[in-house]
Amino acid sequence: MHNGYNLPKATVFYARTAPEEATLVGYGAIIEAYSLSCPPPNTLALISNKKRHYKKNGWAIYAASYMPANTLYDQLVFALKYEGLNLLILKKLFEQLSEDEAIKLITTNTPKGQYNRRLWFLYEWLLQKQLPIPNADVKIRYTHALDIKLQYGISGFKSARHRVINNLPGTLNFCALIHKTPKLEKYIQQNLAEKNETYLSGLSKTILQRASAFLLLKDSKASFTIEGENPKSKRTARWGQAIGQAGKKDLSVSEFLRLQQVVIENPRLMRMGFRQEGGFIGERDRTTFEPLPDHISAKHEDINELMQGLLDTQDLLLDQEMDAVFAATMIAFGFVFIHPFVDGNGRVHRYLIHHVLAKKQFTKQGFIFPISASILNHIDDYRQILEQYSLPLLDFIEWKKTDKHNVEVTNHTIDYYRYFDATEQATFLYERVEDTIQHIIPEEVEYLSCYDSFKAFVDDNFEIPDNTIALLVNFLEQGNGSLSKRSREKEFAGLKPKEIKRIEKEYQEIFNK
Repeated sequence: MHNGYNLPKATVFYARTAPEEATLVGYGAIIEAYSLSCPPPNTLALISNKKRHYKKNGWAIYAASYMPANTLYDQLVFALKYEGLNLLILKKLFEQLSEDEAIKLITTNTPKGQYNRRLWFLYEWLLQKQLPIPNADVKIRYTHALDIKLQYGISGFKSARHRVINNLPGTLNFCALIHKTPKLEKYIQQNLAEKNETYLSGLSKTILQRASAFLLLKDSKASFTIEGENPKSKRTARWGQAIGQAGKKDLSVSEFLRLQQVVIENPRLMRMGFRQEGGFIGERDRTTFEPLPDHISAKHEDINELMQGLLDTQDLLLDQEMDAVFAATMIAFGFVFIHPFVDGNGRVHRYLIHHVLAKKQFTKQGFIFPISASILNHIDDYRQILEQYSLPLLDFIEWKKTDKHNVEVTNHTIDYYRYFDATEQATFLYERVEDTIQHIIPEEVEYLSCYDSFKAFVDDNFEIPDNTIALLVNFLEQGNGSLSKRSREKEFAGLKPKEIKRIEKEYQEIFNK
């Protein structure tokens, strides 16, 4: 395929153990042959000697009859046909090819065929360079740049030169891709937005308004807790107010800066706005204070270009028919991987989930969708899904320590943040959406209904102010339905033992039903 490269037959590739001895093909083989500076795809394709075809733990095993010829063209066709698009790998490959090699790749074999034309379009689109090749015959039928049987795309725009429909769900400066999986297809078929809307429509206006207020505070608190913070109520309420406005304002650079200002209470010791230096997430060596990164952020020189790409892609996804959860995944996770701020990235990242879901009309207008509460309940999965992107990149980012104990990236990294596979992130977010609809929201509504029933009982039988009833419920919650000796003797000393027993019994019957 390249410089006498032979397709390897082994059981270990990229430090991953394959389920059987097999031959690496497709994108994995191309990375090896051309020593491309990028991580391998999440799923590696292998050709087995046995007559079987299966997928298992990040491996796609194909029978020997699928074996492509050992040429770049045939490996690329295999990749496009079975692995889908990987824009990062294609960009790195095209950058290595000379113009003559690129022309030969595109015009040999079946120059009018769909794979040649797709490669031709992708080459000129990714490199923004037109090859000396005449336009395709107008009689040729259009084909899609992205295979919608394998990945999720948009309706797209026609490129007459290539007779290709650009249905990529993004722009040149930012385009994350999501593979179709049985799990994601099942989520789409469930139509969770409609189920949520039907459930909320069945609630009284009073319960709906109160639930929304409680869920707003719950989501705001959860978003701070995820970051390891326990802010004052005023700060939590201020961020909650911002979440409540999600979807009402269009995204822009100035809007991002405004959101950061809402998040950061005291900016005296940090520079606000987009970073003017490197950034990383991780620890520091206790002795040398040298950075120990788990994630290295985009170079500050690249932030403006990346953020404009993110904004342009958001506009595209809002305009085109794209699943709301997928659109939220691409924009929100794209933002947090870029990590444009010194601080406040995580909360703005989760705000973007609210924003896109609201803009795509997935969530009911004016009702808070407490996704952060579900994320907090699955915080380990959340960290793993962030690391699933970040950790493999560390091997390809060159950096040095600065005098301020920060990182300075020394190689070209912008494409790592432009083009990535967001399939795992989309799966995680859909899981959290489902959990929010099936558990977080109904449980809050059920709690409020129980609270109202208990309050009505207390109002009918005891002369207790509303504030004291709220305190009573709080103490009963802490005591699993029983008041502590201290509260009996202090806050509720005016209640007789028989009255307390009656209250406890009613509470347990209402809240534990």
